[in-house]
Amino acid sequence: MELKNNQVTIVSLDAIIVDLPTIRAHQLAMATMLNQTLVILRLRCSDGIEGVGEATTIGGLAYGEQSPESTKLALDRYIAPLIIGMPVDSVNAVMARVAKSVQGNALAKSALETALLDAQGKRLGVPVHALLGGAVRTSLPVLWTLASGDSGRDIAEAEEMLEMRRHNVFKLKIGKRDPRADVAHVAAIKAALGDRAQLTVDVNQAWSEATAAVFIPQLVDAGVMLIEQPVARDNRRAMARLTSRFDIPIMADEGVQDADEAFDYAADQAADIIALKIGKSGGPLGVLRTATVADAAGIGCYGGTLLEGAIGSIASAHAFAACRKLEWGTELFGPLLVKDDVVVERPTIRNFELPVPVLPGLGLTLDEDKLAYYRRDC
Repeated sequence: MELKNNQVTIVSLDAIIVDLPTIRAHQLAMATMLNQTLVILRLRCSDGIEGVGEATTIGGLAYGEQSPESTKLALDRYIAPLIIGMPVDSVNAVMARVAKSVQGNALAKSALETALLDAQGKRLGVPVHALLGGAVRTSLPVLWTLASGDSGRDIAEAEEMLEMRRHNVFKLKIGKRDPRADVAHVAAIKAALGDRAQLTVDVNQAWSEATAAVFIPQLVDAGVMLIEQPVARDNRRAMARLTSRFDIPIMADEGVQDADEAFDYAADQAADIIALKIGKSGGPLGVLRTATVADAAGIGCYGGTLLEGAIGSIASAHAFAACRKLEWGTELFGPLLVKDDVVVERPTIRNFELPVPVLPGLGLTLDEDKLAYYRRDC
């Protein structure tokens, strides 16, 4: 590739694995998390500007097909040699070269795309959402997941969040226990919180269609407002039947990874809502493509999380701020689930919402001491 005079290029990529302890055990249908592992990507440019990105998944390989270790390998061995020396002024050109030679690996691609956008935003003096077409909202409502598995503890945690005015919508992770126990757990929490809070549930693909058909009505009776991914991600026909059968909104999460799968779900009328995640879609630009498909099909959008730290969560916030429609809110609580992070200033939620950053790039600065302390060399 012929470079123009003084054209800024990519000099290096550095993928760093960090392990952060969580504030409590976080129980999902497929794993119980006591810490969260992030892959922090540092992209250095020939003009001295550095962009940062993050790739994060849940529970190693318990949740999906990509792990932190495989993501670092993809970035170090396969992606870096493709793009070092390329101009940085076109994020699309860099990502197109990667897409041509690297199949899958959406998490690694998301970290790269985020870092490129962060660097370009810093270079131009604008926030990332300005590079995505501009924000249509200045703050994002954020729910909190109650996932200790203990009803009393979850109720106390929710009460604390309400008192702090941090969260007034709560997601309950179910599917690990007998469905009757899960329904009783949900009903107890809703009874305690009453109309002061709304509840959603995430089954994390744990039920069969028959089990979902029996217990979704009981969750409705308990006061739940939304059911997330009740059956396996590849059982789109079951999702379609459940969506058609029940009035309560059914949300697809693991079933919709990108714009192509969003199209398939839309064609089969297999969800009322789609959970958007930059890690699934390969980056902030990928999320906007997925959201556009959902919007065109009349499917609602929700800002999801892979429990990213501050970098991944704020990158998601920029993308979600630029989505035309996001009527179901977000769950960008990942930075609050970990005891510490690798940025100087961690995101804060006030009056139930996360302010959309306005500083150049992502608006974050790495804390070098914490990065060194939590990094895992492997």
